[in-house]
Amino acid sequence: MKGKKANILVGICGGIAAYKICQVIRILVKDDYSVKVMMTPAASEFIQPLVFKELTKNPVYLDMFSYSAENTPHIKLSDWADLVMVAPLSANTLSKITCGICDNLLTAVICAFDPKNPVLFVPSMNEKMWNNPVIKKNLSRLNKIKNYIIFEPKAGGLACGAKGVGRMPEPEEIYQKIEAII
Repeated sequence: MKGKKANILVGICGGIAAYKICQVIRILVKDDYSVKVMMTPAASEFIQPLVFKELTKNPVYLDMFSYSAENTPHIKLSDWADLVMVAPLSANTLSKITCGICDNLLTAVICAFDPKNPVLFVPSMNEKMWNNPVIKKNLSRLNKIKNYIIFEPKAGGLACGAKGVGRMPEPEEIYQKIEAII
């Protein structure tokens, strides 16, 4: 992918850190990347899809079965993308991906995505969830898959008011990680 601006598909899961993705997308678009967004149902509870439509100038993909969307959006989106980034990656979606569960558009796209292309996972969750043995086991399984990259959360203030590991990296750090991958 060196030498051209990539098509980046951003998957957003439900989590308070979703607001940081707005800045990541702004940076990507400003740097001439093509960006499309897909959201889990929980993500749209945290931030409205219209925000991402305006930032990317592209439709926002919410539902695998929407009659107004093109046929097989999970295949079309996975074919379009050079890189998929899931941020914030929730414990729920992490566990679904690890088990191959494809019950929403985001998880179906990950399953259909060309294994030769990179997937960047940016988990964000409470430290207790991050340290849960089941989550750790699922992360370990994903880490073994070639071209799956986990950008681990940082220590700092969490949404619940506690301090600990689980905070999503800052937008500039995420952008730099994308640049390093591409």
